[in-house]
Amino acid sequence: MSDDAKPKKKKGGGMKMILLIVIAMVVGGAGAAGGLYAAGFFNPKADGPKEEPNKPVLVLAGESAEDVAKAHGGGGGEGGEGGHGGGAHAPSGVHVPAKGIDLPTPSNPAAYQATYFQLQTPFTSNMSDTDAFAQISLAISTYYDMRVIEAIKTHEMAIRSQVLMMLAEQPVEALSTPQGKRALQGRIKVIINDILKQKTGYGGVDNVYFTNFVIQ
Repeated sequence: MSDDAKPKKKKGGGMKMILLIVIAMVVGGAGAAGGLYAAGFFNPKADGPKEEPNKPVLVLAGESAEDVAKAHGGGGGEGGEGGHGGGAHAPSGVHVPAKGIDLPTPSNPAAYQATYFQLQTPFTSNMSDTDAFAQISLAISTYYDMRVIEAIKTHEMAIRSQVLMMLAEQPVEALSTPQGKRALQGRIKVIINDILKQKTGYGGVDNVYFTNFVIQ
């Protein structure tokens, strides 16, 4: 087979890069090369993953959760409704599995600022096996910026519905022991984070606290 008949190898992207550099140096020197870099020709990060702008960020110790939220474009009080986008909206009382992202608790909590928020209205529900009822008041904590708190305020109705439905399923004996109360804290934390993930795309609640707990 003659040399002319042999298949020619295609020149790769390396040759194109060399030509671009040569053109940049000839036409405008370093200034033109800088322009090509800014345009993304030589910047490997230009097509890399971009951070989700609606994602709450950790608040360092001594910082303000509100200031951090504003610095990251979360100054509004709408709780991130137009954020990542979670699961489908469900009828009141129906717990749909969350499709958003869990925001992990930092490995060194002392380096971050915890923000606390008290839900003003208590939760009151009958027990599943007696005529007794439970009334609890809740507060939450987060190490993330104020967008987590704003999301809780915005979606408090959905949170209240899910928590009350869960409370109505609890036998009174389960809530009469410290172990039962701790287990209830964990279930409420999961409910709140799941609703935030469904509605905004992100969780962020680190812990749930009982500020009042009455069974009558």
